[in-house]
Amino acid sequence: MARIMAIDYGRKRVGVAVTDPMQLIAGGLTTVPSKDILDFIQQYVATQEVETIVVGLPKQMNNQPSESMRYITPFVNALKKRLPAIKVDFFDERFTSVLAHRAMLDGGLKKKDRQNKALVDEISATIILQDYLESKRYL
Repeated sequence: MARIMAIDYGRKRVGVAVTDPMQLIAGGLTTVPSKDILDFIQQYVATQEVETIVVGLPKQMNNQPSESMRYITPFVNALKKRLPAIKVDFFDERFTSVLAHRAMLDGGLKKKDRQNKALVDEISATIILQDYLESKRYL
């Protein structure tokens, strides 16, 4: 099987997470500057088989897309154009940053480490991916 990659896209940084080849476990991979993410993904898929890229879909509480979609939509369009053989899915990312902070607290990270926004983005991508995997298991 091929891996699934998750993206928590932000204007400055992008959190990236991937599954193992059996698609059982989601793990944080890295955080990449937004300007470099397309090249990073292209380099990654050149060495690792990726079947799906899941992009966090930012929604407001009323279920409407958030303002961040104006940055995410061009990224997704460029991604699909550059890697047309890889499926791209959106997945609701509401509360992932809150959950990431909670995971950091529960994990006993020091305050200085919890303020590391890159780490928050990577953990958020991992949460998006784990939730995506769980949603697919019940279909």
